[in-house]
Amino acid sequence: MGKTWVLGPAAPVPGDASSSWQLDLSPGYDAQVITLHGSDLYRFNCRGCHGELGHGAPPEIGSIINPVQATSVAVTMDRMTKAGREMSRSEVTAMAKESKVLLQQRLHGGGQDMPPPNLSKAEIRSLVPYLEQLSEIPGAEKNQIAVRESSYRLGEHIVKSTCHICHSATGPNPSPEQILQGEIPPLSAVVMRVSLSEFVRKITSGAPIVMGTPPTSYRGRMPVFAYFSHDEAAAAYMYLTRYPPQP
Repeated sequence: MGKTWVLGPAAPVPGDASSSWQLDLSPGYDAQVITLHGSDLYRFNCRGCHGELGHGAPPEIGSIINPVQATSVAVTMDRMTKAGREMSRSEVTAMAKESKVLLQQRLHGGGQDMPPPNLSKAEIRSLVPYLEQLSEIPGAEKNQIAVRESSYRLGEHIVKSTCHICHSATGPNPSPEQILQGEIPPLSAVVMRVSLSEFVRKITSGAPIVMGTPPTSYRGRMPVFAYFSHDEAAAAYMYLTRYPPQP
């Protein structure tokens, strides 16, 4: 995730009262059909690495802005004019078409350092206009497309595209001592390690992590994703419960 994350809370002070944090879920959150916009698909699939504005964390993670702007004839023509380079509209159109192919390849299959996104064709059709809006391509805000999906599909997006960046799918369930040494629990062990409430709190607000044997170190080391709602984080937990990762 480069430098795009926010770390969890500091170690608690001994004797402090427990936090007043409370789980707040919508009734029937796990059975809803949800309208997702391109901005939502970006949050679930892209923001963890590329950041809120798409700038990434160079040099580890590139910006999405230039590759998306390269797909626009209008933006490319304007760039060429400002740079004092004369190109015909047909030449720029050909360049933009090639850039669109490259962008689609990335969104379908990933890249050298980018894992393949967990996106269907319909979801990509929804995401691309938002990437164009984020990249300030003229008129993009009028082209936004929504998709209707289940809460489990929402959870799948978060698990496979955000959680899976750091957590492996399966593997041994590490002990507190192994956590202290830097081991990260696999996704297959998550629902055994924490309750729904603990999971949602850790993702959306952060929570101390018990480490060491005997437990002697408490530190918020996992990133906090405050841009996920409680319902969204809970959907990820329910997805892991219903579809546990397999070796």
